[in-house]
Amino acid sequence: MNGPSLALRQRSLGDPSAEFPLFPPLTRGCPKTSTDEIAYPLEVAYDYARVDRGLFTQEPGTDIARWSPLLPPLEAPTLGEGGTPLLPFEDVFIKDESRNPTWSHKDRLNRVVVSAAVASGAPGVVVASSGNHGASAAAYAARAGLPAIVLTSADSPPAVQDFVRAYGAKVVSVPPEARWPLLREIVDRLGYHPVSNQTVTHTGHPFGPEGYKTMAYELFVQLGRVPAAVFAPTGYAELLFGMWKGFVELQLLGLAERAPRMFSCETASGGPHARALATGAPAAIVELGPSDAYGISGTVGGHRGVLAVRDSGGEAVLVTDEEMRRAQRDLARQGMWQELSGLAGVAGYRRLRRDFDGPVVCVATSSGFKDLGVGTERYPVLENPTLADVMS
Repeated sequence: MNGPSLALRQRSLGDPSAEFPLFPPLTRGCPKTSTDEIAYPLEVAYDYARVDRGLFTQEPGTDIARWSPLLPPLEAPTLGEGGTPLLPFEDVFIKDESRNPTWSHKDRLNRVVVSAAVASGAPGVVVASSGNHGASAAAYAARAGLPAIVLTSADSPPAVQDFVRAYGAKVVSVPPEARWPLLREIVDRLGYHPVSNQTVTHTGHPFGPEGYKTMAYELFVQLGRVPAAVFAPTGYAELLFGMWKGFVELQLLGLAERAPRMFSCETASGGPHARALATGAPAAIVELGPSDAYGISGTVGGHRGVLAVRDSGGEAVLVTDEEMRRAQRDLARQGMWQELSGLAGVAGYRRLRRDFDGPVVCVATSSGFKDLGVGTERYPVLENPTLADVMS
């Protein structure tokens, strides 16, 4: 069913008439539309007239290459990403992305961006990340036979740092303000392919959100229709935008009448996309307060999330750590243990409690093993256990 990539070119999200060849990926934003204050991301355009609609009659399964006509060229080997379950919970469905190879949604992105590194002939990849992105990039680079450098912060969870090192990556803990200059130097002087952001507002890798489109395709097949609304944990909003683009493509192909409303769910301690949407700005930078949801806590937003929420008729929702903790406890009691950040979508839906004219999907992005403090608590040993101890 799958076939060669139908990707044609890159184009600016600031001005779609600004187009560029598919390669090399423009990882520092659009050179024509960006300014010193706002960096506009790029997206990938496809030859939709040649897409076989039969692509969407297949069952969802692992390896996103099943959707290869609507992805950039996949030159890196698969680790079995995608095909994650859709599970009922209360009155919504949970798309459980913790079932991916490195236990997070980032595997969909990294299959695509590491493929770009391979296709570009890069000697390695470099990423600035304190969590899921670094682990996933290291795994896919290892699978593709490329060295990886991961620039992380000293306060990232020790278990996650061990996780990244297990794949053979060079992991360097640096102060947050030093990560981006060092990343750019590695790119410029060593020729490594960057798979994370380098710009003043977030642009990231132009191919990255294309991997997340596959979640929209899977949901369409799993539900037999597009959902009415999607609530997604939102850091840089690549996930939110990628899913929204996938649903829009289903419209373009005549397979769906509409795209769902997209809800960005950010930590209340920051919320750059909520700020941009409230002020009408293309992107925003905010001050950041304390939060244990380190996976989505950030000062910098990007234009992708603004587009997805605004053009879908959705909303930005700010959630507290306690709201995410409640969602974490409740899902765990149903057999789904998620990272605190990964429950922002469920917390956002519960905060709004809207009625929608169709199914609602909350994306749960990552395993609870990735949280701060996991594995550090010691539990007492009962020297003379009795049945009463078990039953208490």
